[in-house]
Amino acid sequence: MTLVNVVIILIIVGVVLWLINRFIPMDYKIKQILNIVVVIAVVLWLLRAFGLWGGGGINLD
Repeated sequence: MTLVNVVIILIIVGVVLWLINRFIPMDYKIKQILNIVVVIAVVLWLLRAFGLWGGGGINLD
């Protein structure tokens, strides 16, 4: 996975989360839990993408 792919995926996830928070009516606590789950998932995915947790890593070629 290249660095460009990582940035594009982060932008897509951010926009989707913003759209969900902005336009889907939910209780504040549910939105907060959703945001926390998404942030934790993205952090874990980034750790794996950079090879700091588990295997793999970004291919800079």
